[in-house]
Amino acid sequence: MSPVERVTDPADPRLRDFTELRDVQVRSRREPTEGLFIAEGEATIRRALDAGYVPRVVLTTDRWLTSMGDLLGSADAPILVVDEELLEETTGYPVHRGALASMTRRPLSSLADVIEGATRILVLEDLVDHTNVGAVFRSAAALGMDAVVLTPRCADPLYRRAIRTSMGAVFTVPWTRVDGPEALREAGFELVALTPAADAVDLRSYDGAPKVALALGSEGDGLSARWLDAADVCVSIPMAHGVDSLNVAAAAAVACYALGASSGR
Repeated sequence: MSPVERVTDPADPRLRDFTELRDVQVRSRREPTEGLFIAEGEATIRRALDAGYVPRVVLTTDRWLTSMGDLLGSADAPILVVDEELLEETTGYPVHRGALASMTRRPLSSLADVIEGATRILVLEDLVDHTNVGAVFRSAAALGMDAVVLTPRCADPLYRRAIRTSMGAVFTVPWTRVDGPEALREAGFELVALTPAADAVDLRSYDGAPKVALALGSEGDGLSARWLDAADVCVSIPMAHGVDSLNVAAAAAVACYALGASSGR
């Protein structure tokens, strides 16, 4: 096991990575800028390590040292041990999953690397809710999508809440960011826009091209005119009982399943 360092002072600079975790605006600015993200809980930390992410520091309490011994021993990073009160004071909320790990981010992958060999990808335009982003990644992983591409204003997949909701899928599904649809068209993808528009094709009747990029829009407004105008096909999920649309995470799951079925996956 890496050296255990006991911390009793809430102002200790070694705790800095873990301060103000509940302040979304602060963390969303700090984490990408400082090149870190937070993995919470044994399962999530283990998945990050298995995916090759490098830990900076681990924060835990005495009662978890023994039960998480093998995990902490493989972390190869300083292990800070605090009492429960200091843990909550530092993070801003009660931590029930045993440990937190500050991990080093990787440079953003290029689009070419992420879509190499891919035939089914998701495009997320301006989703701002981290829980939705995480849920979409979980569906993408479970239902066989090859990659996820996000626009610049889309929420951070490595934000703590997104990681937790994705069940670690953000570590295994390749992803990157793209400014617009042109690069995907140039790479040979048929751009399919998911929209509730009345003139959209029923998703059940869409046969699927050899390479499909399925675009989903923001929680409120849906896809912008830029992505809708660039689409080769607009598809919709049929609704019943007066419901006009699904939450974007639920819609993504349905569409991923349909695309997988159309490709014989």
